[in-house]
Amino acid sequence: MAGSASSPAFQFVMTTGIVNLFGDITYEGGASINGPFMASLGASAAIVSVTAGLGEFLGYALRLPAGYAADRTGRYWLITFAGYVINLFAVPAMALAGSWQVAAALVLAERIGRALRKPTVEAMLSYTTGELGKGWVYALNTALDEIGATLGPLIIALVLLLKGDFRTGYAVLTIPAAAALVALVVARVNFPLPSRLAHGRTAPARDFGKAYWLYMLAGALFAAGLMSFELISFHLSKARIASEQWIAVLLAISTGFGVLASLAFGKAYDRVGLPVVIAAVCVSAAFSPFVFLGGFWLVLAGMLLWGVGYAIQDTLLKAIVAEVLPEGKRNFAFGLYYAGYGVGWLVGSIVAGLLYDNSRAGLVAFSILIQLASVPIFILAGRQERSSRPA
Repeated sequence: MAGSASSPAFQFVMTTGIVNLFGDITYEGGASINGPFMASLGASAAIVSVTAGLGEFLGYALRLPAGYAADRTGRYWLITFAGYVINLFAVPAMALAGSWQVAAALVLAERIGRALRKPTVEAMLSYTTGELGKGWVYALNTALDEIGATLGPLIIALVLLLKGDFRTGYAVLTIPAAAALVALVVARVNFPLPSRLAHGRTAPARDFGKAYWLYMLAGALFAAGLMSFELISFHLSKARIASEQWIAVLLAISTGFGVLASLAFGKAYDRVGLPVVIAAVCVSAAFSPFVFLGGFWLVLAGMLLWGVGYAIQDTLLKAIVAEVLPEGKRNFAFGLYYAGYGVGWLVGSIVAGLLYDNSRAGLVAFSILIQLASVPIFILAGRQERSSRPA
């Protein structure tokens, strides 16, 4: 299912995608050096991993109250703007951090800002799925995200190549942060009521069913094994596998591959459904031995697989949730789902940080097994969803 380039639904998806393109340039550019920067300020692997994990947990858990507030008040654009301002400008503020504690606080602030605006953006996009298709809407938006996530680390790599330091890199990211806000204003002016873009019934469920909760559990297990780039970049720097510039380039390559994966997954999901998710999870689960046990070229291969994992997170999981959205509770449903997802992130990051300092093999085994554990839960959820559909 697809809409023409002139349709309002398509234009809204593209406009929000451009907002996220500049946003991802900003915070993925920052993420490419957060680990080494915190290490330069005296942070250990455990501190870096736990900070990243806590940030992801807050970035998901706080979507619950943010989504609830949006549904209750209807002030989704106000909440969206507040989230983007915090999300975007915490990154260039890293240039002023004088200790790892301040840097860690800014990493958390960036994730908190993202939490505020995520449920509202996903819910507004859900109004276009009746015309464009669930997989394709989130795939197209994610592809623009990932283009930004590819460009951000490349910009940082260029800054470092030109003999700039980490602080200079963070400061440069003020430019895309400002551009994202300008694009957001354009989206607000042109589409003040995204609900008018709805065609047909785009929130299939009346309430939270068993399939919804099972999908949440499966997502949490998957999240626990999909590590943050902060820990990966810390490892690459500490083990001297890649220089600072190449660490950023590896992230760019991974996210660039994620663009292709997201588009392919989105189209395939609209045609095939859940089997696409199962296959993608099995591929993603193989990333950790390449990244944590191999040299440069194996790390490169592992980063491509890690990019598949992020394509699952940013495209397929959103499409799955869109299949079981309860009527009238879109923002809350996305927020609640990602709160559970964030619990998985936090637990996985704490375990990964502790295992990294004690057993790399144990870290790899944990990552693989916990992601594969999500597969039977996804299958069970899919069966429950099919059985609950009206005949």
